[in-house]
Amino acid sequence: MGLTCFTQEFTTMVAPSQMFKAFIVDSHNLIRKLVPQGSKSIEFIEGNGGAGVIRQTNFTEGGHFKYLKHRINALDIENLVYKYTLTEGDVIFDRVEKVVYEVKFETTGAGGCICKMTREYHAKGDVELRDEDIKQGKDKAMGLYKVVEEYLLANPNVYA
Repeated sequence: MGLTCFTQEFTTMVAPSQMFKAFIVDSHNLIRKLVPQGSKSIEFIEGNGGAGVIRQTNFTEGGHFKYLKHRINALDIENLVYKYTLTEGDVIFDRVEKVVYEVKFETTGAGGCICKMTREYHAKGDVELRDEDIKQGKDKAMGLYKVVEEYLLANPNVYA
C-alpha cells in the first residue's frame, strides 16, 4: 500500500476558536446553509458528536460526487484539532483505501488564525495517485474554507 502525504495552509483574520466551531464542530449545519446546492443531506450513521462518529454526506445530482463517508478520529476543542478518516465514497476509492486528515487552527499575531491541514492518501496496492486526483479534494477544501471565512467576517458575532 502506497502512502502519499500533502499539507496545505490557509490564513484568515477570523479567530481560531470561531473558525473551528464553524468549519469543524457545526460544519454539518453551516455548510448546508451556506452552500445548499452542494449537498443534499448529511447523516449521522453512528454516534452524534465527537470521536467515533461516522457521518455520510450525500451530494446533489450533477456534482462531482454522490456521497462520502467519514469517521471522526479526534475532536479536540481545547487545542482546536480535528482528525478524521474518509473511508468510503464514489470518488477515488477504486484506487484509495482511505484518506486520513488532520486539521489544526493556530493563532496568528494579528488576531486571526492559520488552518493547517494534512492529508494522507493510503493507495490500494501499487497504485500511484495522479495530481488531478488530489487537486479536486484540495480545491474543494479551499472553496469551503473561503465560504465559511467570508460568512464569519461578515457576521463576527456568530460562533464567537
